[in-house]
Amino acid sequence: MSELAPPAQELSGVRAVVTGGASGIGRAVARALRERGAAVASLDLRPLAAPEDGIAEVVCDVGDDTSVRAAVARSAELLGGLDVVVSNAGIGSTGGVEDVDDDEWHRVLDVNVVGAARLVRAALPHLRASAAEALAAGRPSPAAVVCTGSIGGWSGLVQRAAYNASKGALHALVLAMAADLVREGVRVNAVAPGTADTPWVRRLMAQADDPDAALAALVARQPTGRLVSAEQVAHAVCYLASPLAGATTGSVLQVDGGSHSLVLPPRQPPQTDQTDQTDQTDQTDQTDQPDRETR
Repeated sequence: MSELAPPAQELSGVRAVVTGGASGIGRAVARALRERGAAVASLDLRPLAAPEDGIAEVVCDVGDDTSVRAAVARSAELLGGLDVVVSNAGIGSTGGVEDVDDDEWHRVLDVNVVGAARLVRAALPHLRASAAEALAAGRPSPAAVVCTGSIGGWSGLVQRAAYNASKGALHALVLAMAADLVREGVRVNAVAPGTADTPWVRRLMAQADDPDAALAALVARQPTGRLVSAEQVAHAVCYLASPLAGATTGSVLQVDGGSHSLVLPPRQPPQTDQTDQTDQTDQTDQTDQPDRETR
């Protein structure tokens, strides 16, 4: 199979910031935006010590309003303004509702929900200026916000009470911001990744008694038979960030290999006896829904 053609430069002239941009999905998004012509600033608690060409590195703690405002101001200074904001920074959490104490609830919601609100709040003057300038010139507004949600925002994941709640709240926040800002020329959308092959997921698997078996079982539960790649999520973010998607706002785009929408029978091991295979298939409960994990 030949390699995919390089992306078009539909984001040429666009100025974008990406939180959580030092690794995983965030780094893939920063690179994908740059490849499409955007000027990019990566905001992270631990920015890369060796910046990549075309991606500025800015320290940012989305849990602190002063840090967020300073990082946004610095990014706007470096890039000459802002057109696109990608709120990707987030944290995971495990445990059922009785296992998660108040401090953990506050920690997860503060980063995953309020952190996104802090970022957009700080960036709004720049986004409004971007939209107003474009609309006054008769051009489509490039102003856009894209948040990284999760399949956990609308599917019940076992032992993910606080995380699921935070991503469901984030999806609702996206819709609220989209309604508030659409008439100002600012679009707001989100992507909802399924289980993405990121350092976070790899660390989670490493905690299992048998990491290789845990990863193999996780992959086997995916309808496509493979994890979502960070680059695939990044492509979806670039679509939502592009002025070419000017009719798309208030949307949460699934990037999960069908995990949320598709109900498939469990994968069966290879069979050498056709009769046995038929018997086993007949006994499969077609309504069983495979377990799901998130990024």
